[in-house]
Amino acid sequence: MCAIFGIVGRFDSKKARNALALLRHRGPDHCGIEEREGLFFAHQRLSILDTHHRANQPLIKENVFVSFNGEIYNYKELKESLEYPFQTNSDTEVILALYLRYKERFVEHLRGMFAIAIYDNGKLLLFRDRLGKKPLVYMQTKEAFIFASELKALKPFLQKVRMNEDAMLSYLSYLAPTAPHTFYKGIHKIAPAHYLVYENEKVEVKRYFDLLQTQPSLITDEKEALSLLEAKLQESIELRLSGSDVPMATLLSGGIDSATINYYAKASGRNLVSFSLGFEEYKKYDELDAAKESAALLGIRNRAVIATKERFLESFDAVFEALDEPLNDPAAIPLYILMQEVAQEGYKVVLSGEGSDELFLGYRQYFEYIELEKAKGLYHANWLKKYFRSNFSMNREWEWYKRAFENEVIFRCSSEKFTDMQKNFLLRRNVRDGESMQYIQEYRERFEKSKHTDESIWFSYMDLNHFQSEHFLAKLDRISMAHSIESRTPFLDHEFAQLVFQIEPSLRYKEGVTKSLLKKIMRTKLDEKIIGRKKKGFSNPYMEYLIQSGRIELIDKVNEQTGMFKKDVLRRYIQTAKKGTFKQHIWGLYVLSRWIEKELL
Repeated sequence: MCAIFGIVGRFDSKKARNALALLRHRGPDHCGIEEREGLFFAHQRLSILDTHHRANQPLIKENVFVSFNGEIYNYKELKESLEYPFQTNSDTEVILALYLRYKERFVEHLRGMFAIAIYDNGKLLLFRDRLGKKPLVYMQTKEAFIFASELKALKPFLQKVRMNEDAMLSYLSYLAPTAPHTFYKGIHKIAPAHYLVYENEKVEVKRYFDLLQTQPSLITDEKEALSLLEAKLQESIELRLSGSDVPMATLLSGGIDSATINYYAKASGRNLVSFSLGFEEYKKYDELDAAKESAALLGIRNRAVIATKERFLESFDAVFEALDEPLNDPAAIPLYILMQEVAQEGYKVVLSGEGSDELFLGYRQYFEYIELEKAKGLYHANWLKKYFRSNFSMNREWEWYKRAFENEVIFRCSSEKFTDMQKNFLLRRNVRDGESMQYIQEYRERFEKSKHTDESIWFSYMDLNHFQSEHFLAKLDRISMAHSIESRTPFLDHEFAQLVFQIEPSLRYKEGVTKSLLKKIMRTKLDEKIIGRKKKGFSNPYMEYLIQSGRIELIDKVNEQTGMFKKDVLRRYIQTAKKGTFKQHIWGLYVLSRWIEKELL
């Protein structure tokens, strides 16, 4: 796990090296730089696999340069199929050999997480993995094309920081800016499953993978589905357990996802330490009791980490510095505290359970959306449409029913927070109803053109492409790498995801039970206390601390200077948050206000 950075074109060597140094936290073990006329190609290494210096990057062969961030879990299998004079035991050299043989199509052979830069005799190629686990951003100036693993390394090359309005609006709608937008005008992110070609000062972005290319309902028998899922899940976890030459740990909540990973780790003979988080003042939020019980039932070691109010507040600046741009996820702060403890204990790799909810329909609202689809055919839809139009409510259910009666796409993303109507009321600008669809329209069009027709597949597809990649995975990557820790997510193996998309969709929801397929797989392996435990999520007392510390006032302060929001509507939102509703709306405004104050005021 590392950082990649490079410049093609004119550059100042000192400025380039200073920018690269901003990424040292991602790879403190070695800094590799290849500097030529018109090319600065660099790498910060976190040594996980083949820690010998011979595996340092960039790797060069036949005027082809490779800088790679990630892990390729099938590299040994690939290595055996290649006739190449390997000098290392690293997966990076396998990537280089694959590229020399297959050129751009080499990426089709990889199983893992990656951001890869390849420079080949004047042509630059940038690849981001299929499900967006690793970040990759870029910009183009009159003098050069610049790419990096994080935004902070590109900011020095901006003549002036200006806010990307599309990033701001999509952030309010979906908790994080949608690809290819970033908050910095002029800097773009590569979307999952895409690659970029830069040649002769021209940029072309292409897609190389799509989960919708799977054959729908290929597997209709539940018994067969469970058997195939169990085998592929176990394989995915074991691949991520084996590819490391450094200490590894796991994260453990009270839920089935982390318990599943820890079960298979224990079954494979790995006696890993698990880490869990609790809160000193707000026991109602933490899962320490549940995690402790799970650890005992699984027979694994567990390390409890306690987040105090002081530590929570002290982590604010470091968290926002790590994230670079607004990301509306208050769980980033407790995750930072947890990863800090993991790093202090000497671990460089952690296994985490992201992706299970999206693949196995783990959110209760998925089932509400399935029922809402039926409302599109109601006999009195026209009357109800008029009624809803004239009786606006800030509650999300109002928006859902309005869409159903107007025959619109009801589900946009599980991360949807501010609806267009809410934004129109709040912002001192006109926001058309349905405007936020533009940021996800490409995904909806791909779904409608595919062979998949079940709306639950749309739920999973959209959430994997944004809610996971640009929200949860962005948070996990930035926060873990701020502590030089590699995070691995076995549920987000692309072959495992493909298998889920090939299963008859109704098998996931016909019983009205969240994660029913996963629960059936694990029924004979996990105690019923774990399987039957109510989903809690990574809850934390962020709003209580935001109010108690007085930091919530920053929203009003920044608004006084920018005039971005209508004062009366903003005050109403803040008051509702203090009473316990619309809390994440306000957290999102606070995070946005912090960024604006730091970067624009």
